[in-house]
Amino acid sequence: MGMPTINSAARAGLPLLILAAVACHSGKESAQPTAATATPQPVGPAQIDVVTVVEQPLNVQLSLPAELHAYQSVDMYARVPGFVKTVTVDRGSKVRAGELLITLDAPEVASQRAEAESKVQAAQAQVAAAQQAVSAIRDMEAYLRVTAPFAGVITERNVHPGALVGPANASGGTPMLRLVENRRLRLVVPVPEAYATEISAGADMPFSVAAYPGHTFSGRVARIADAVDTNTRTMAVELDVANDDGQLSPGTFCQVRWPVHRRQPSLFVPSASVAATTDRTFVIRVRDGKTEWVDVRTGLTSGPLVEVFGDLRPGDQVAGRGTDEIRPGTAVRAREAKPSA
Repeated sequence: MGMPTINSAARAGLPLLILAAVACHSGKESAQPTAATATPQPVGPAQIDVVTVVEQPLNVQLSLPAELHAYQSVDMYARVPGFVKTVTVDRGSKVRAGELLITLDAPEVASQRAEAESKVQAAQAQVAAAQQAVSAIRDMEAYLRVTAPFAGVITERNVHPGALVGPANASGGTPMLRLVENRRLRLVVPVPEAYATEISAGADMPFSVAAYPGHTFSGRVARIADAVDTNTRTMAVELDVANDDGQLSPGTFCQVRWPVHRRQPSLFVPSASVAATTDRTFVIRVRDGKTEWVDVRTGLTSGPLVEVFGDLRPGDQVAGRGTDEIRPGTAVRAREAKPSA
């Protein structure tokens, strides 16, 4: 019986060697933890910049549009039908109160007067009645002389000698002349109702006009409407403006610097702290390390700050940048924001 060969013995022990190598390799792999089984590190609250709600008096100036009006203005019509005989003024003429402006020629008036006087001579019994008729016709004659009711300047002329004129309803509503007083003007300011509570008569208001860039004029509050126009939600306030030098003209557009004051100090936050969504406007207050949304209503702007009204107190800390990404109840670490340069 012969001895086994070396190749046969190697083939008999080969499976045992393979199993031992696999076991050894598996033990090395299990001894090394994988990245998936690493312990997660805890994440702390997010850090946000906060600012402090401040309380201070509001003292700003608004720029409101306004329009100058003549202090007095009148359209002149003929009181009786007639022909224009003379016109002694033209556009731009300066007139005095009582000065003759237009004379009319009305033959019917003259004939009526002659007839009335003849009746006085012919009928002594009817003297009183005839004299009354004469007086009435003389009054009508006085209407043939159109005089200036006040001193001012003629801004419109629509007739020439020979033109047929009459009262407003007979002449189609076109005046013969337009006379305005321009030495004193009315500056009518439509003040928004939100800013009309602190208006006081006698206050001086500066304003500017485009015709004089860099120059400031002044008017004094003289009349307050005390009623809000429901169409524009504004209250008309009139300022008296002295215009002795004639620099300003009626109809001029003006920009009035209207001061606004509050009776009590207001709360202010940076404009960036106010956030808005489709249904609310709010700031994010940080209290005890948690965020909360506080609904506010904004007012006027004073430099980088905006006036806010809501459930806030002076000294409250709010997020320096308001955004709806920071939800209510979020744990945060507050850091005082540095003031901007």
